[in-house]
Amino acid sequence: MGQPTPARNGRNDRNGSNDLNEDAWWRSAVIYQVYVRSFADGDGDGTGDLAGVRSRLPYLAELGVDALWFNPWYLSPMKDGGYDVADYRAIHPAFGTLAEAEKLIAEARELGIRTIVDIVPNHVSDQHPWFRAALAGGPERDLFHFRPGRGAHGELPPNDWTSQFGGPAWTRLPDGTWYLHLFAPEQPDLNWAHPAVRQEHEDILRFWFERGVAGVRIDSAALPAKDPRLPDLTEGRAPHPYVDRDELHDVYRSWRRVADEYGGVFVGEVWLPDSERFARYLRPDELHTAFNFAFLSCPWDAVRLRTSIDDTLAEHAPVDAPATWVLCNHDVTRTVTRYGRADTGFDFATKAFGTSTDLALGTRRARAAALLSLALPGAVYVYQGEELGLPEADIPADRIDDPMHFRSGGTDPGRDGCRVPLPWAAEEPYAGFGSREEPWLPQPADWPAYAVDRQLTDPASMLSLYREAIRLRPAFGDAPLTWLPAPDGALAFTRAEGAACVVNLAPTPAELPEHSELLLSSGPLDDAGRLPQDTAAWLRA
Repeated sequence: MGQPTPARNGRNDRNGSNDLNEDAWWRSAVIYQVYVRSFADGDGDGTGDLAGVRSRLPYLAELGVDALWFNPWYLSPMKDGGYDVADYRAIHPAFGTLAEAEKLIAEARELGIRTIVDIVPNHVSDQHPWFRAALAGGPERDLFHFRPGRGAHGELPPNDWTSQFGGPAWTRLPDGTWYLHLFAPEQPDLNWAHPAVRQEHEDILRFWFERGVAGVRIDSAALPAKDPRLPDLTEGRAPHPYVDRDELHDVYRSWRRVADEYGGVFVGEVWLPDSERFARYLRPDELHTAFNFAFLSCPWDAVRLRTSIDDTLAEHAPVDAPATWVLCNHDVTRTVTRYGRADTGFDFATKAFGTSTDLALGTRRARAAALLSLALPGAVYVYQGEELGLPEADIPADRIDDPMHFRSGGTDPGRDGCRVPLPWAAEEPYAGFGSREEPWLPQPADWPAYAVDRQLTDPASMLSLYREAIRLRPAFGDAPLTWLPAPDGALAFTRAEGAACVVNLAPTPAELPEHSELLLSSGPLDDAGRLPQDTAAWLRA
């Protein structure tokens, strides 16, 4: 396949343009997710930081990505990886300073890379000034959900809701009242019926847009609004008391007006099984895009993948929103591990310690899935380390940090296995992540084998595949997807005159359609020029 060459200025959008003012860049962007704590350690203290990210911007430019999405980098007690925000206008001191964040945004922009930040509207940290004032009995109590308990002495929670992390969604205070938290007790839910909550978040959006960010990712975007009665979660209740409430759309319309002032974009974390309800969030005056979790969790099966692709495109079409394609992120099992298991889908409820994994098989499938996702119409998200083929790491029990593990009573392995610090240089301390202190999560013994410096010199590496695929991606243009005839167990489609993608999931090698050039393949063809199982190819007709 040859040695890949980087896109000019690190940009490789659908028109091959480097114009940062292109209004619709987000419709076909390659967006790289940065989990700052584990990306690169600039000061050697064992925790990733903004200095580390800034030092690696040339790497990201050469990879060819259009934008960086940063998980929360704000001031936080870090009880849930930064998703417990204490102050949106300050950077966590372990990561750096606000001035450094501004420099990072500007330096990335100079390389043609935009910045997307994370906003968590459902809740704040229990160390947020609002909640601390609420605990002191101030009027800030109205900004949260405080209720008396049930039972003869108020000893029972106000309703039967459970936390997303397991256990009750209520915590009782010494004065006998309870407060709501759909996640950890350190993450009290905000009351979105209060105008001060809405105003504060619009001010936060303006704060970051004025510092040059191009977009905002909205965490748990379907959860913030609650039925004011806070009723029990009775079987069959409709509408749901806290998922996908209609009043949320007015919130996002007001946010969209703010974004439009700055030319900013939104991507929502919207987990909804109802495609019509999902599409409502993507109407022209609401969010620009939303994550595609159906594709992320889809098993490695040709029929189910095609159905997922068709359903995704169909649900986006009525609102003319671009699809997003995601294989993994900071919350889910890494792709090469998931695809190497008997159950190749993803469900939080089925995560368990000791699941058997064939990493060679998973890697082969992950390489093919990379070409599949990058050939589809819409935007693609790449989670840091995905381009290195990193597997899920086993974290020693005494080093697990994730509250999902502890709230499950220790049965859920948690999400730390996909958050292990990246390997940059095989021969350096801690695989080049940092030079002085052991990383905040331990790196597996084989981590140096995945190091960036080794993969850069190997044209057959996962990193070389990603770099070449992102460079060639404009060949698919803006055209809609058209399925081509394919054998059972294979997928084949074209999107532009002369460019096609073929993925073979069947045990029998697949004949390639007539073509003039093999642009790229995730693995070698067989001696007869056919596509082996779990292999993908890009062709020019």
